[in-house]
Amino acid sequence: MNKQAILHIQDSQYCYAVSPHTVQLMIRCAAGDTFDSVSVIYGNKYDYYKKRKKSSMAPEFCDGGYVYYTARLKIKDVRFVYIFKLVINGEVWYFSEDGLTKTYNYKLAYYNSFQLPYINYADIIETVDWMKSAVFYEIFIDRFCRADFAKDGGYINLKWGDIPNPGSFAGGDLCGVTSKLDYLKKLGVNALYLTPVFKSVSNHKYDISDYFEVDEMFGGKEALARLIKEAHARGIKIVLDAVFNHCSENLAQFKDVLKNGKKSPYFGWFIIDGDEIGEDRANYEYFSLCKYMPKFNTSNPEVQNFLNEIATYWIREFDIDGWRLDVADEVSHDYWRSFRKAVKAAKPDCVILGENWHDARPYLCGDQFDGIMNYALTKACTDYFIGGTLDARGFADRLGGLYVRNTEQTNFMMLNLLDNHDTHRFYTLAHGDINKLICALAVIYMHTGAPCVYYGTEVPLEGGYDPDCRRTMVWEGKKSALLKRIIARLGAIRKKKEIAAGKISFGERDGMFVLERTLKNKIRLTVNNRAGAPFAAEGKVLLSHNFADGILARGGFVIEAVKGG
Repeated sequence: MNKQAILHIQDSQYCYAVSPHTVQLMIRCAAGDTFDSVSVIYGNKYDYYKKRKKSSMAPEFCDGGYVYYTARLKIKDVRFVYIFKLVINGEVWYFSEDGLTKTYNYKLAYYNSFQLPYINYADIIETVDWMKSAVFYEIFIDRFCRADFAKDGGYINLKWGDIPNPGSFAGGDLCGVTSKLDYLKKLGVNALYLTPVFKSVSNHKYDISDYFEVDEMFGGKEALARLIKEAHARGIKIVLDAVFNHCSENLAQFKDVLKNGKKSPYFGWFIIDGDEIGEDRANYEYFSLCKYMPKFNTSNPEVQNFLNEIATYWIREFDIDGWRLDVADEVSHDYWRSFRKAVKAAKPDCVILGENWHDARPYLCGDQFDGIMNYALTKACTDYFIGGTLDARGFADRLGGLYVRNTEQTNFMMLNLLDNHDTHRFYTLAHGDINKLICALAVIYMHTGAPCVYYGTEVPLEGGYDPDCRRTMVWEGKKSALLKRIIARLGAIRKKKEIAAGKISFGERDGMFVLERTLKNKIRLTVNNRAGAPFAAEGKVLLSHNFADGILARGGFVIEAVKGG
């Protein structure tokens, strides 16, 4: 037995409450160890030495190096303690805070048992339920659709269809988005993520000069209000982009600092070395390499109040359904805790999604974000379908390892994407192989969390790195009929209860990747990313691609409903 591989962390993703009387447990062991049994011995911490229960644990996830055994326990007393019992080759071991031991003294368990000392309701991560069946569509507004031809179009310098540069303006607006709501609903979309809408001199609006105004290029507040009203009438949620790490150099408060230095009442709103900002602008913090985007001091209570008022204003006055948080990992944890309390008080089911490209566990403990943009899943799909660095087993292990990073509730609130306004388009990375795109879409639709389709994927739209990934929308393409049909059908399958609430598992069968969602019955996705292979469906086929005459071709998948969990 590889003793060093065994790991458990109490009050973490290895042990947490799903509900006031339900606990999810996990223990990590080496993938090469075959145990006779793994079990948890648990009870009430005040009489554990006298009364205990035992529950078997099953291997549920694997990441290649480790296997993760899990158990879900229904408990009456919320003062919960436990240890693990592992049997290998007939030999019994116990695992507690003391590590692995051959014996365990229950009379002294108050020293070294694992515990959730008391399950407080406020500490349980609550799920934004609508995320479980959400299908997002991201829109970069300037490039999606123009419908307001009465506005001043003097700023427009890009002909629709031409390749953009960083300073291009194509004229897309919020009226254009509203005009396409029926199109989006037919595509199976029930949530929109909009890149920033607030006042800014740029086409992308990530340098905001007024957070309480919608930019006139996009149609102003009236256009946003109408979009939200029309979207809600169709059952479509609206998530806006919050740029709270930094602002524009044209923000009134920053301009005051430029003018008055330390005498400005807003001097402490920014992170400045010295008593004023020098002519070379080298003595204050800013986003990336962009001196025109000064960074907020989000530890300042006045800044926190200012940003929280922005967040709650658009909920109160416009009834938005969520915030996507730009550059979220560069903002203080202290601020995000404040932000969450303000947002959830204003609208409890307003989803909070952080932009974080890495393992974001510290932000996902229930006190900051609901979920993040799942770039780790993006990278896994790229490695499997395009890069060829993962085979089916490796892909399953990668996804298993990603899943155990977080709690079940958090995994249901991730935003799963293949590409967006900051990346190459997946279709372009795949060198125009539509089958790879289709199979990858099937994976993110079947996964826990909400799939997010970047505008134009359904055409499909080409695009390299920014700004090429921000081309103007093409409304009809040679392959659009196939893509639209599959995306719409995937959206319909997501409504099934197995997808909305079922457990997830990842595996490999005959060199093909398998993802299953299980409640009472199963919805199973089988993907073939190599040469054609024989395939026999065990249940009712809900959707397939490149599957005929019992052969699942390369770049094909089958989604089937299988009775019995």
